[in-house]
Amino acid sequence: GNFRLTIHCLNYVAKYAKYKVWVKANSEMSFLYGHHITKVGLGRITENTPQYAGVVVYNMSGIPLGFGIASQSTELCAKVEPTAIVVLHQADIGEYLRDEQEMN
Repeated sequence: GNFRLTIHCLNYVAKYAKYKVWVKANSEMSFLYGHHITKVGLGRITENTPQYAGVVVYNMSGIPLGFGIASQSTELCAKVEPTAIVVLHQADIGEYLRDEQEMN
């Protein structure tokens, strides 16, 4: 069967997250509307984050916004183009409002 984490588990996932990403203010709303994070929007990333690791996405104030998959390792993030996707979107706190009818 399929297993999909929803945004309802964000507080638990954030508490124990090994890998974290901080998104810049100029890309925060884009992530909250369900878009991936590009290198331009990346504020910080946990050292030694491997490619394809699950990450919790925070704003620069440290508030958890959602989670995703690191499409680049920490080392590769420094080398890729500014428009390259570095985090693949999986879920965000805006999802609840967008999909409220389906989640209830």
